[in-house]
Amino acid sequence: MKWLKQFQSLHTKLVIVYVLLIIIGMQIIGLYFTNSLEKEMTESFKTNISQNAKQIELGIEKIYADDNESGNIQKDIQNLLNEYANRNEMIEIRFIDKDQIIIATSKQSNRTIINQKANESSIQKALSLGQENSDTVLKDYGEGKQRVWIKNMPVSTNDGLIGDIYIESNINQVYDQLNDINQIFIVGTGISLIITVILGFFIARTITKPITDMRNQTVEMSKGNYTQRVKIYGNDEIGELALAFNNLSKRVQEAQANTESEKRRLDSVITHMSDGVIATDRRGRVRIINDMALKMLGKSKEEVSGHFIFDVIDLSEEFTLEELNENNDSFLLDINEEEGIIVRVNFSTIVQATGFVTGYIAVLHDVTEQQQIERERREFVANVSHELRTPLTSMNSYIEALEEGAWRDESIAPQFLSVTREETERMIRLVNDLLHLSKMDNETEPITKEIVDFNMFINKIINRHEMAAKDTTFVRDIPRETIFTEIDPDKMTQVFDNVITNAMKYSRGEKRVEFHVKQNTVHNRLTIRIKDNGIGIPINKVDKIFDRFFRVDKARTRKMGGTGLGLAISKEIVEAHQGRIWANSVEGQGTSIFITLPCETIEDGDWDAN
Repeated sequence: MKWLKQFQSLHTKLVIVYVLLIIIGMQIIGLYFTNSLEKEMTESFKTNISQNAKQIELGIEKIYADDNESGNIQKDIQNLLNEYANRNEMIEIRFIDKDQIIIATSKQSNRTIINQKANESSIQKALSLGQENSDTVLKDYGEGKQRVWIKNMPVSTNDGLIGDIYIESNINQVYDQLNDINQIFIVGTGISLIITVILGFFIARTITKPITDMRNQTVEMSKGNYTQRVKIYGNDEIGELALAFNNLSKRVQEAQANTESEKRRLDSVITHMSDGVIATDRRGRVRIINDMALKMLGKSKEEVSGHFIFDVIDLSEEFTLEELNENNDSFLLDINEEEGIIVRVNFSTIVQATGFVTGYIAVLHDVTEQQQIERERREFVANVSHELRTPLTSMNSYIEALEEGAWRDESIAPQFLSVTREETERMIRLVNDLLHLSKMDNETEPITKEIVDFNMFINKIINRHEMAAKDTTFVRDIPRETIFTEIDPDKMTQVFDNVITNAMKYSRGEKRVEFHVKQNTVHNRLTIRIKDNGIGIPINKVDKIFDRFFRVDKARTRKMGGTGLGLAISKEIVEAHQGRIWANSVEGQGTSIFITLPCETIEDGDWDAN
């Protein structure tokens, strides 16, 4: 196994890389060199044969010109070809007349073919077209197959075509020379590889030695030893890396000391916090708890350490860790009945980058006084609403009687009565809203749910507003498939009426209200988005628009008849349906109101048509 580990080392890999680079480089160079040399040598060979063929052509033309009447043409041509018979590169030279009859050949052993007809296709092609042609073929002359370059050169005089010069030349010797050169190249490559391996071993060592030192230092750092330093061998990149590694080791050592200091400081902060803090492991067992949390709980550290957190704060029957992982909500708890302490518990999950939960943090904030103030405020609103509703209703009836003619001053009465009535109606709406909120706060407002086809439900509401608002364009993005949800139609109609009315109120120019409905079948949630092109809401006020009595622009809201309670009521209604409502807005571009509600996929057999 030791040799395998050595083979897998960086040092060996670098040597292998050097060798591979040499091999690849030599292969590329060799391939280019061999191809170029082969091309050059074959071209030179063919040029030489072509020159000889040209000389023979001139000789034959001269013979035909001089011996045209003597009848010694065949003999003179044979003598001419015999002059080229002893040349190594030429295997055989023939002259064939225009009738494809072999007149002469330079090969002594092949004289029997004289006066016979030549059947080679290349000869026929040269005589028929009157053009040169050449080709490389494999032929066996008794010593094995070898490459032969065949060339045909037609011969012509003033009287026309007289024949063809047929040459077989031994081009195999060119390839033999190339093979000899390749052998020399291979030997040179082998010598280069040996030298490369030797040099690569020493060169790679200069790179791997500092890396080995850094690896050893890393092992020491993992053991908590930050004092060891890596030796710097030079000013190159490896040396700079070693220097950076030494600086890293020093900084880690300093960071470790700072971490210990911060840990002690954090312990001190947690101990003296005005809020209670409880930290648990991933199983919910209490590991850290500060003095304020112990004081709020009225327990000692020994009573809570190692115990399940929900048992400590009396939530074991209401929640589980799985539910806490799904939604890190906050809860109001009456944890100390003797002293009447009410705390808001905020849970957060400690999660690693991989998503693995390692623990939980619970922060306990004493909200006893805030809850008391809130309770008193709600009771006041309920009492005031009950006290004001009767006289305001009577006033409204009285003003109606005046408008019917009881008041005779025609110059001022109509305007006075109209304004008074509008203010009276606004006050009545305010009181009704307060009563509505009070009932929902006290959970006395009945919610009568029924399963409805949401697409039909929302389209009906949109149609009603679309008929009434001729100056507003309504855009719908509602899926065709049926979506069922269980809601109180009257209450949810109130919510959508309020949101749509606000969208139309605060739109400007070419008023446009968009409706987008999407269903998440995985989580069984329905999301409704209502978007306008209105004045928008400043980003620092978007989260406050659902607070009671909150107005972005108080003067404009009063002028438009708003009470500041519409969205607060909508929020209470949506949350009573286990839903959620929130807003996104860009000032000057418009506002989007989002509402999510539970929904269900109901099969045809489960739906009661009655």
